[in-house]
Amino acid sequence: MRGGTSKGVYFHVGDLPADRSERDEILLRVMGSPDPLQIDGLGGSRAITSKVAIVGPSTRSDADVDYTFAQVAVDQSLVQWNGNCGNISAGVGPFAVDEGLVSATDGITRVRIFNTNTGKVMTAYVPVTGGRHNPAGTFAIPGVPGTGAEIVMDWSATIGSRTGKLLPTDNVVDLLTLSDGSSVPVTICDVANPAVWVSASSIQARGNESKAEIDESGPLLRTLQEIRARVAERLQISPNWQDADKITPGLPVVGMVAPPSGYTTIDGTPVAADRMDLSVRLLFMGKVHESLAGTASVNLAAASRTPGTVVADATANTDSERLRAGHPSGVMSVSVACEPGEHTTPRFHLLGMGRTARRIADCQIYL
Repeated sequence: MRGGTSKGVYFHVGDLPADRSERDEILLRVMGSPDPLQIDGLGGSRAITSKVAIVGPSTRSDADVDYTFAQVAVDQSLVQWNGNCGNISAGVGPFAVDEGLVSATDGITRVRIFNTNTGKVMTAYVPVTGGRHNPAGTFAIPGVPGTGAEIVMDWSATIGSRTGKLLPTDNVVDLLTLSDGSSVPVTICDVANPAVWVSASSIQARGNESKAEIDESGPLLRTLQEIRARVAERLQISPNWQDADKITPGLPVVGMVAPPSGYTTIDGTPVAADRMDLSVRLLFMGKVHESLAGTASVNLAAASRTPGTVVADATANTDSERLRAGHPSGVMSVSVACEPGEHTTPRFHLLGMGRTARRIADCQIYL
């Protein structure tokens, strides 16, 4: 299935062994890893097309299905189970409807999804016709050709997905000292997945660079990778920052933000500054994300409404219930509704994004 701007293989939980090492071996083989092209498997040679969802009925009173996410490395023998994917999550509701895991109602079916990786519940509102997910519609998301029916995802219950807190360090800004002796202010936020945000200007960047420009820029890429690695150590996701890329290449994600400015998308479309509230470039699995990861988008939205963060300082409009984030493929709109809370931490009523999803194939995979 394609979920949002990602693509993955969706399994029933009963069709895979319970043993983690056996699962890892099977999923690496399914995707064709390790191999940069994943030529002997179903992977698409990029991190955003090397993902897995494992879905089954839930015994929880607050969820309809349980969902486990796996990020299969492309060129390493590594399967990560320590986070979630917002885009792949968008396909879980349609999968649950089509596979009969939930009772479907024509119009919109609510699917409550418990993510076992983070221990948090998401809610998907799935368009249904004739008892099945209806993928046809007029909703468009940057990075996906054509249009589809909008699936609204509410992530407001995923605050503190790993650390239990919106701000894991209790600070809106932390100062990181890098190996070259420089100090960089960052905001560490934990919604959906842990993320670290840095102002582009503080690392001598513009914030509206193209994906290729950043991927090919040695110094900038190394700086972003070190920031990510040092926060991985600080959050105790990795025992030390030097080994973070091997131990946890996917989490936390790191992104640089900047005030709105015009740029040209991956497909050559010009984007004017007035179409966005801020500009963002996200690093995922060592490379710039072609768009903006779903989990990162709700994380970014939460940080944008938390006074004093580097994200809030870069955001042009913090009063709206929409955050418009300019990324390499275009502009993503994220729903965010909150009210001020104690010690500047808001109380969120809605952290949502609109996604589309589509079943691509039902198949047998030969190992």
